[in-house]
Amino acid sequence: MALNRPYLDIPGTTIFDAEQSRRGYHLNQFCMSLMKAANRERFKANERAYLDEWPMTEEQKLAVLARDLNRCIALGGNIYFLAKIGATDGKSFQQMAGSMTGMTEAEYRDMMVRGGRAIEGNRRLGEDGDAQPHRQPQGAAGRREP
Repeated sequence: MALNRPYLDIPGTTIFDAEQSRRGYHLNQFCMSLMKAANRERFKANERAYLDEWPMTEEQKLAVLARDLNRCIALGGNIYFLAKIGATDGKSFQQMAGSMTGMTEAEYRDMMVRGGRAIEGNRRLGEDGDAQPHRQPQGAAGRREP
């Protein structure tokens, strides 16, 4: 039985749900392996050889080699696991996020200081209103308003 997943068409958003978790399991396990210094050194010495030790898809491996974090996320990577690649490369989370948005680190930082991205164009309104009912206004008693 397929699950109803109305959040799949929110522009610019990949939700890390159970399906994404299954898809990216080995990619994320590879990333976690980079928490050990010996593994980081092995990876830096020969990235392809180290990646080939993991049962990841070729597409996942190529995304890691290209440091295409957006592609890694689309292929099941979780940003908190992918941060281990950035740390291995000596990059901050802010530098990684900037690269994912096409901004420099400074541009990304400045955008976040101003309050982040505008919501215009980043929401999907369904036939019955907001596709994210958990974010609809709450009444005084914490219940959803009709």
